[in-house]
Amino acid sequence: MRLVLIGYGRMGRLVEQLSEPYGFEVVDRLDISNNENGKGISAERLTDVDVAIDFSTGQAVVQNLPKLAALGINLVIGTTDWHAHEANLRQIVTDSSIGVVVAPNFSLGVNIFQAIVAHSARLLQQNKNYGAWLHEIHHINKLDAPSGTALGLVNTMKHAGYKQPIDVASSRVGSTPGIHTVGFDGPSESITLTHTTRDRSTFAHGALEAARWVHGKRGWFTMRDVLNLSEF
Repeated sequence: MRLVLIGYGRMGRLVEQLSEPYGFEVVDRLDISNNENGKGISAERLTDVDVAIDFSTGQAVVQNLPKLAALGINLVIGTTDWHAHEANLRQIVTDSSIGVVVAPNFSLGVNIFQAIVAHSARLLQQNKNYGAWLHEIHHINKLDAPSGTALGLVNTMKHAGYKQPIDVASSRVGSTPGIHTVGFDGPSESITLTHTTRDRSTFAHGALEAARWVHGKRGWFTMRDVLNLSEF
């Protein structure tokens, strides 16, 4: 399968390094130098491309997706800060013939962790004696706080029926790739669930798994679909 990388920073380069075992040939790399305002996405340049993986910026995603849809190129979105435009982007996908996988975090473990957190929230939704909290830690250079993954976990808990307040805190220190802890604290005991990322390659592996899965599909999907976690 022919793969184009959009956003060729640390994650884009890592995806390229790991792409061959997933059956991909990286045929082009687009970044700010050759894809400003989506100008690099053209039929002449992206010939017979099957899937694109976008680790650029939220603003760039809004420009890139319509052009990829017009070319019939399926897409994996690995960045955030575009959700204000989600309704419009979903409609573009619906009106086209492409498939898109979106996720705030492509780690397979994080997505399984979300399912565990959702189940825990359902179990405790009726018990007002337990308060919920979430703490996330990332490296000092990560700009967004809370992280997209933390916000996704909060939404997962609310979607599972947990209606009580969820206290969220963030720390930016050192070089840790990411630690997310969800806790439920009661009068005499606490329950804590923690996911720790040791290596950023887990995000690249997940993105490539999603790209392989979405090849030939049509519609708007998340990693829950890729991992068949929808029932959880």
